[in-house]
This record gives sequence, structure tokens and C-alpha cells, in this order.
Amino acid sequence: MSVTPIQPRALTDLESGVITKLLATSRAGAHDYLRQIPYAQVVATWGIGSPSVDLAVPAEVVAASDSTDGIFASAAVTDRGGAPIGEVILWVEHGRLSGIEYAWYTDERPQALPEPSQIEVL
Repeated sequence: MSVTPIQPRALTDLESGVITKLLATSRAGAHDYLRQIPYAQVVATWGIGSPSVDLAVPAEVVAASDSTDGIFASAAVTDRGGAPIGEVILWVEHGRLSGIEYAWYTDERPQALPEPSQIEVL
């Protein structure tokens, strides 16, 4: 993976929607991460044209009670017919949102994150 730093920017509605969908779980800490969404910023992309991004949450924002580093949530992505086309992964570090990864199973790299309606949280 090649990370390309960018000028920090607010999350798009799509990015916020994907994170919200991934956090639609009763897992400990999910509510804490949901509260970080308004403060999270995109600080890098995973290469030019990649829909995957690195996130940063300011230090003054309260960290999640579940401060395990790594994958916090993942879910399948399906096409309109219900066939699997990829997965989205929510990464966390030190109790803060740290990345959204879109891994695809198709031949063509997607240009954007999937719509939340395509995400099946298990």
C-alpha cells in the first residue's frame, strides 16, 4: 500500500455513512467511535484514485473505551443482485478512528466507497 498524504479535510457524507454503517453493532466501544465522526478528518489516500483513506481524530476528542488497535469492524459489500464484490474495513488506533479500507473482489478498482446500502454488517 502506498499512502499519499493530502491536505486534511472533513469526511464526506459517503465516508461518514460507511463508518456509521460499520459501527451499527453492539460491540463495546462502537458508540464511542460514532461520537468521533464529526471530528475525524481524512489525512491520506491509499494511492491516487483509491477509495481507501487514512483518518485522524484530534487528541482532545475522547478516545474510545475499547482502545484495541487494528480492525474494529468489517463487512461484506454486495452488488445490486446480492453478489459479493468486496469488503470494507474500519481501522482504529489508540481508541481513535484511523482508516477506511475498501478491498474489492472485482477486476476494476472502484472509484469510490460503496453506498451504505451495499454494506452487509454481520
